Amino acid sequence: MNKKLLNGFSLMEMLVVLVLMAMLAGLVGPRLFQKVGSSKIKIAQAQIELLTSALDTYRLDVGRYPTTEHGLAALRKEPDGVKNWDGPYLSKDVPLDPWRVAYLYKAPGKEGPFALYTFGLDQAQGGVDEDQDVGAF
Repeated sequence: MNKKLLNGFSLMEMLVVLVLMAMLAGLVGPRLFQKVGSSKIKIAQAQIELLTSALDTYRLDVGRYPTTEHGLAALRKEPDGVKNWDGPYLSKDVPLDPWRVAYLYKAPGKEGPFALYTFGLDQAQGGVDEDQDVGAF
């Protein structure tokens, strides 16, 4: 047999492979992390649509949206003093946003009967990419 095959790889061959792997990770890694950020925004949008649908069903039963004080918890547990509540309107607990923070809910909202939103990764108003605000204000 070939003596080189019995001895394994040389140090130079291993260094070349490591350099190539590092270069590949340097090119591909940032693109993958960019996709993670945009997918979290899409998840937040989908969750907000789900919560909006549950809020609309609540309004059909009760005649109005939950108050700011009752919040999104009114979708799972009947608030005191509310008539015609026919929930729970969500099969599971109210989800956290993709950054593991509770969604913000206010009634009424600036542009509609309620505001339901998240501030994104930075948890501050405004921003771009993963820091952007998502929802209905």
